[in-house]
Amino acid sequence: MNKEEFYEALKKLNIVLTNEAKKQLEIYKEFLVEYNSHTNLTAIEDEKGIYLKHFYDSLTINAYIKENYRVLDIGTGAGFPGMVLAIVNNKTHFVLLDSNHKKTDFLKLLKEKLNLENVEIINERAEEYVKKNLERFDIVTSRAVSQLHILAELSLPALKIGGFFIPLKASVEKEYPLFLEAIEELKGKIIEKKEFVLPFENSKRTIIVVEHENKTSTIYPRSYDKILKKPLKNKKN
Repeated sequence: MNKEEFYEALKKLNIVLTNEAKKQLEIYKEFLVEYNSHTNLTAIEDEKGIYLKHFYDSLTINAYIKENYRVLDIGTGAGFPGMVLAIVNNKTHFVLLDSNHKKTDFLKLLKEKLNLENVEIINERAEEYVKKNLERFDIVTSRAVSQLHILAELSLPALKIGGFFIPLKASVEKEYPLFLEAIEELKGKIIEKKEFVLPFENSKRTIIVVEHENKTSTIYPRSYDKILKKPLKNKKN
């Protein structure tokens, strides 16, 4: 997907980029390639791959982002989807969270280059950050990070009641049973599950929208080793 194809494909998502956003994404692409030459951030570094698999893929959840929301991107890596969404939604506050300091160092430099005031970069483990920031966010998202039941325990406690957990994944069939158990225990409810393919290459994608219906117990999230070793089960079963 080249740049012009990217702009056209976004119209089908009801996204029309401003000239400023186009310029910022171009700077993002160039800086990502430059930085990736000496620090491993991503295996995808060609222009067509960046526009399709990083920028377009990140924006497939753009319809859920509203002005004045607080959005947390867990395991943001090189800024996907959080930084891309922040460029397109400059009146929404984004927290980009990653435990890898090499990636957050890159993001801090990128934020300065793009002159973004609606982005906060945090270098910390997700479970530790969320414990200190319970029920603060309208949306928690992540892209291609960990298994769904693990992400659910890291994400639901950070959401306000009525907020949404929106993970972006490829295929989810194998992860789904444990995920369903976890979100029920965490007081979440699936309100949408959307499967589609990326244009041009037709690779499978899944977007799940989980609403945080009621208060999650403050025992969550647990320490990461406990999350890994003992997946959540709905206590009623």
